[in-house]
Amino acid sequence: MPLNLVYLLVGTSAFFWGANFILAGPVLVDLPPLWAAALRFVLGAGVMLAIAIHQGEDLWRLTKRHAGVYLLLGLVGIAAFNLLFFNAMKTTSADNGALIMATNPLLTTLLAAVLLGEQASGRHLAALPLALAGVAVVISHGDSDRLMRLQLAEGDLLMLAANLTWALFNVASRRLMPQGSPVANNALMMAAGAAILTAVALASDAHFALPGLQASLALAVMAVGGSVLAYLFWGFGIQQLGAGKTSLFLNLVPVFAMLMSSALGNLPTTAQLAGGLLVLTAVITAMMPSRRPAAA
Repeated sequence: MPLNLVYLLVGTSAFFWGANFILAGPVLVDLPPLWAAALRFVLGAGVMLAIAIHQGEDLWRLTKRHAGVYLLLGLVGIAAFNLLFFNAMKTTSADNGALIMATNPLLTTLLAAVLLGEQASGRHLAALPLALAGVAVVISHGDSDRLMRLQLAEGDLLMLAANLTWALFNVASRRLMPQGSPVANNALMMAAGAAILTAVALASDAHFALPGLQASLALAVMAVGGSVLAYLFWGFGIQQLGAGKTSLFLNLVPVFAMLMSSALGNLPTTAQLAGGLLVLTAVITAMMPSRRPAAA
């Protein structure tokens, strides 16, 4: 697969995850966070399984051979991350959460180096703090005092745990994801995660109610775009680029969220636009192919 296409797919994942910040609003008006996460992945898993069956994938054979892998990846990358993330957002601010998750590329790069032996280039390492600085500018609107006023809450510890969980998922999927159809692999992984989330929701005291039309539409977009396509494209990126390099695209999530928010009338400041440009520059710099001297 051409590298430019891989970059486009991974960037599309970041776009959909940025859209989730906008779409989550109407969903959480009608549903508690636990049921919102469960329904999102039940719908997503249903779509993925339908596509896999239509393609003639032998899902039963794959399940028998790799059930443990799908269960582990679904537990870490879907169930655990979403449970930690949604519960963290109850007691922390969006600014705190976004800043903590902006450190994920650095954490993933370190874990990939230790556990997978992935060697990060000097350009990649230089891009990490540049992208983090850009995210900080976007979140703070260019106001350093706003960053200084951020206060730690209980949710920040949960967000740190979510951050670690996502980094582990990036590394684990690179090492453990079976060879073969990405659609079948992601369908079974997503089904495992959806089953765990649903079981936790049923065991909790969270009240379930049918969402209204606006929430249902937002949930459908989150399921198809933010779950099916985003996880599928992200998996392509990890397998083609490596866990550390792919994770750098996470810094584009708050930038896309800012742009979509501006499309709804919340215009960004000049400083936010500059921060977004800084993030984009860092990602492009890290992805540029290194020049190799020609053979003598």
